[in-house]
Amino acid sequence: MIGRLSGMLLEKNPPQLLVDCNGVGYEVAVPMSTFYNLPAIGERVILLTHLAIREDAHVLFGFGSAEERNVFKQLIKISGVGARMALSILSGMSVHDLAQAITLQEAGRLTKVPGIGKKTAERLLLELKGKLGADIGAVGGHPVSVVTGDILNALVALGYSDKEALLALKQIPDDVTVSDGIKLALKALSKL
Repeated sequence: MIGRLSGMLLEKNPPQLLVDCNGVGYEVAVPMSTFYNLPAIGERVILLTHLAIREDAHVLFGFGSAEERNVFKQLIKISGVGARMALSILSGMSVHDLAQAITLQEAGRLTKVPGIGKKTAERLLLELKGKLGADIGAVGGHPVSVVTGDILNALVALGYSDKEALLALKQIPDDVTVSDGIKLALKALSKL
């Protein structure tokens, strides 16, 4: 199995790359998060890889970090999630955002990724719960709870971005009810 490539970047055609490794050109599919951090064409690149062997093709996937590759491997283990969909998920959201969505059990954040429907999002939340989301443990210093998740979902439903909603969550006390938490979060957001 090919686990790592190191060579000169010859071509960049999202999401495909062509990497020359001592005279051998490898086509590699990468998530957009990795693509945006690539060096210029003609420069040296190092990618961690995963080789997917199918009946009709051998496809090489590349990642800028071990964390991304590990999440990719977790995603492709899930029934109904293939390598292309896993690549799409990693292109649509960062590893941290995905872990946060899983911790807070937010299917809505996953359905924003093209190709992910409600049922697939719910399956992802179920399968990855405890495997990926457990890394976060807290959002903005608060323990993750049903209340925190409900407040965050309410703010996102009102049109605030995930970053704005998380920033507002940092400014509310731990022992607050959902309705009071939403009011305090909206007050904090109005001051930004």
